[in-house]
Amino acid sequence: MIERIWAWLIASSSWVGPDGIGARLGEHVLFSVVVVAAAIVVGVPLGLWIGHLGRGRWLIAAANAARAVPTLGLLFALALWVGPHIPGRWAFVVPSLVALLLLAIPPVLAGTYAGVEAIDPAVRDAARAMGMSPLRVIRQVELPNAMPLVLSGVRSAMLQVVATATIAAYVGLGGLGRFLVDGLASGNYPMTAGGAILVAALALVIDAVLALAQRLLVPAGLREGGRERIASGRHTGNPATAGDPTVSPAR
Repeated sequence: MIERIWAWLIASSSWVGPDGIGARLGEHVLFSVVVVAAAIVVGVPLGLWIGHLGRGRWLIAAANAARAVPTLGLLFALALWVGPHIPGRWAFVVPSLVALLLLAIPPVLAGTYAGVEAIDPAVRDAARAMGMSPLRVIRQVELPNAMPLVLSGVRSAMLQVVATATIAAYVGLGGLGRFLVDGLASGNYPMTAGGAILVAALALVIDAVLALAQRLLVPAGLREGGRERIASGRHTGNPATAGDPTVSPAR
């Protein structure tokens, strides 16, 4: 069986055409990136607003509770409800993307809120005492210090979307999930297993890329041990540089 799976993966016929691995892989990545980008646009500003003002925490609880809704059931419900009102192939794509977006927003929202909530209040007070406007406090203090948890939420959302987009193929989304659906329908088990391997490999590659991006985007002072220094409130001076190892703490 392993030889048959490998033969399917390396066969040139498996990679060419609109139904080949290359095209399906591109679809899967495109759908996942679009959904997570939309989740960032919605979740990050909302999480910053809730964390900054300390209001609307019920939205965090509601978003996390929404994750308990069965994704496959939500996909079929949206496809049956929204699909008939949308012409062409978009009748299958739009409901799937909406369902994936509802899945991706909670981890981004929760990660952003948790990152802002973890900032020591003294850091915010120092920023306000320096005359920073609320918008500058959010942009120059809270967002940079919350970035580790924001990016963790984005990574979690991306992995969930990549995995769930596979089952969205049941309602016609496309992507790598088509190999599982079509393989099971036709009894082509090497295709089914190969599709599963491709999904797992894509998830690992994307997570590695996001982990590298997180390391590059997050200042060294905000990683792990540096974050403990932020929470301790020992840093003084410009709060926008809180956690920067190049700034000496007060003695």
